Amino acid sequence: MIRQQNSRARSSTPAGLGHREGQRCWRSYPTHYAGFKHAWSPRIVWCALQLIIVQVCIVQATMAVAQDQAGSAVPKTSASQRPDIIFLISDDQAWNDYSMMGHPHIKTPNIDQLAREGLTFTRGYVPDSLCRPSLATMISGLYPHQHGIVGNDPPSLIESGTRMGRYRSAEYQQAIEQYLKLHIDQMETLPDRLKPLGYVSYQTGKWWEGNPSRGGFDAGMTHGDPNRGGRHGDDGLDIGRGGVQPIKDFVSKARADDQPYFLWYAPFLPHAPHNPPEELLAKYLPLAPTESIAKYWAMCEWFDQSIGEVRQVVNQLGRPDNTIMVYVCDNGWINLPDKSAYAPKSKRSQYDGGIRTPIMVHWPGHVAAKRDETHLASSIDLVPTVMSLIGLPSDGSLPGIDLTNDNQVASRDTIYGEILEHDIQSMDDPKTSLLYRWVIQGNRKVIIPNLQRVTDGVVELYDLASDPWEETNLATQASSAAEVAAMKAKLDLWWRP
Repeated sequence: MIRQQNSRARSSTPAGLGHREGQRCWRSYPTHYAGFKHAWSPRIVWCALQLIIVQVCIVQATMAVAQDQAGSAVPKTSASQRPDIIFLISDDQAWNDYSMMGHPHIKTPNIDQLAREGLTFTRGYVPDSLCRPSLATMISGLYPHQHGIVGNDPPSLIESGTRMGRYRSAEYQQAIEQYLKLHIDQMETLPDRLKPLGYVSYQTGKWWEGNPSRGGFDAGMTHGDPNRGGRHGDDGLDIGRGGVQPIKDFVSKARADDQPYFLWYAPFLPHAPHNPPEELLAKYLPLAPTESIAKYWAMCEWFDQSIGEVRQVVNQLGRPDNTIMVYVCDNGWINLPDKSAYAPKSKRSQYDGGIRTPIMVHWPGHVAAKRDETHLASSIDLVPTVMSLIGLPSDGSLPGIDLTNDNQVASRDTIYGEILEHDIQSMDDPKTSLLYRWVIQGNRKVIIPNLQRVTDGVVELYDLASDPWEETNLATQASSAAEVAAMKAKLDLWWRP
């Protein structure tokens, strides 16, 4: 949805009410008014009473319309009573790299506790396995081809030099600014939706869209200036690795001001560089097959510790019983055995190693604790779920569902996604960056390549129940042709580039 002001106002007088009745009475009013006594004749009294009745009806109708407008836009709850909201976002972590997801060695006690206490979908997904488009989906509730952010770096005519050197060039900065104006500046974000309700919003961690104010945040750690190293978070990337003091300060001020808040916590964890604290690395070295994998496992626990720190801030300075926490990862990761880099079928891929993530919604006393291992969830659901929980009306332009609504969850059997190039190919044409489209229906998954960009791509079909690591392509079997065709038809109805 485009950020906009609604300039249209409803008429305060319902059609036909008062106008004709008023004309009739004023036509009956004597034009030869000659004094006080005549003015109070029975006919004049009758007309005056009729006018009073009509005016009362108009006032009541006006008040009803005004209440309807206010009620449809803002819930009738004072700002101080509304829940605080926190997005907890992992960065480069496989869907099974948590102890609550069955990993035999990685320990994530704080995330495990969040999962036990909240609503947890073990079959959660992000539409794209690349951070910038994925994060833009979380903040907007839209698919990448809808919000338009379809890669990490805008097109550039500069071919030489380092990536950050390019960011500091005046020519490329014009392209960066143009891309921000075309997309984030036109996007209605969750902070935009919360602001009229009295929320104050704060950004920490990864953020690609320039200064956080462009995304509706009131303040943030990131400055977004490419001349000072701004690209995907700059100073904000210190959160988590360097403690959570900025979050303490923000929560303390919000509570002192009696304001509900939205906190974006997207630390550069467990993202490379994989340089965990020594005590954590020492813990995992005897357990992991290689040092590189031990470093990654230790990073996962370091991220979990930071989640514990954020929860401690809420418990000590905030309102733990009136705080909505949403958990998701931007994209997956499978570490190579010999270095801190991702393997095929993980980050940036069309496979579950890149797009699957646990998704959690936590609000004590409001969202029942439940572990759902059957139904499908997506990061497109985060914004509509939060909107529903705080009483905002649903928005038909958002493709997601309310994950706390059992009927909506049960009625969905299909989710979709798109895999995009790392470097954006066009300022405003998402299909030029498209590599693959994918669809999951139940436990069956179909992947369709964009042959214009993946010239050797093949159609793929997997049964995720029996083959969770997508090793056996069933699309090669003649008996699967009809199923593949039907699921491709669904993809085409969703988005046909």
